[in-house]
Amino acid sequence: MEFFRIHKTIPFMRHALVLNIISFATFALALFFLFHRGLHLSVEFTGGTVMEVAYEQSADIGKVREAVTKLGYPEVQVQNYGTSRDVQIRLPTQKGMNSDQQSAQVMQALKSVDPSATQRGIEVVGPQVGDELTSNGIKALAMVVIGIMIYLAFRFEWKFALSTVLANLHDVVIILGFFAFFQWEFSLAVLAAVLAVLGYSVNESVVIFDRVRENFRRYRKMTTTEVIDNAITSTISRTIITHGSTQLVVLSMFFFGGPTLHYFALALTIGICFGIYSSCFVAAAIAMWLGVKREDLIKGPPVKRDGDPGGDDPNAGAVV
Repeated sequence: MEFFRIHKTIPFMRHALVLNIISFATFALALFFLFHRGLHLSVEFTGGTVMEVAYEQSADIGKVREAVTKLGYPEVQVQNYGTSRDVQIRLPTQKGMNSDQQSAQVMQALKSVDPSATQRGIEVVGPQVGDELTSNGIKALAMVVIGIMIYLAFRFEWKFALSTVLANLHDVVIILGFFAFFQWEFSLAVLAAVLAVLGYSVNESVVIFDRVRENFRRYRKMTTTEVIDNAITSTISRTIITHGSTQLVVLSMFFFGGPTLHYFALALTIGICFGIYSSCFVAAAIAMWLGVKREDLIKGPPVKRDGDPGGDDPNAGAVV
């Protein structure tokens, strides 16, 4: 399916230096806010109290959250579990109060709204569990990065593997930088979104690099810069359709998914936007500056396909 017909190759790499200076500045700011402000970690990481409350009828999550917020918990996590009558509430630790006092205070507020509310269970999440989750999250991120490098090194070439991983880390750090700057709550759902962005961004890079390899095979007289420009141009239609469709789904979660999915969808939105940018400009530009060439990817003479206008036209193949 093709909505956009581009007949002339767009010289993306002509502006690669300026765009990557902007990328580096954004990356540096994100790192600064990460170290200066840090992440506003959720109960899963810092420890707190998890309450399970049951209602006779379907619970109104909005009213439950409002009642708990009035007690001084501005970013409390409230969600259904099991059935619509069962509610799980995650409370951060408060100074001068233990878990029993917190749960008694919350139950009093909930009963004032709906007398049928009954407490079914309470669980204390200690800081040790939070440290373990943090450690496991870092390990998961490291394993994803290593797996990506191995996959790309085997499928393409080490220069593409390095450039893709650097571009993906660029996306991850910028997402974390946004959460650090605005002090949005960083939960396990947001961590899952960050890992999803890694895979999503890699997919876009693989599509572009696969077209780069194909162009090296088809066009003998094109320079590396022309090959990369043509590869990005020829995949624009696919990029707009794919990422536009995905973004529509993510935005629907952002606007209609409620507070539970708010930061998850927000992290995905930031990651998708920067993932497209980094695949087209950061990863491709780094591969170009690392000196990727035809001999790195293609062994043997160029291949001329049926209908190929001789492999000499730098604008050939610009249409998907």
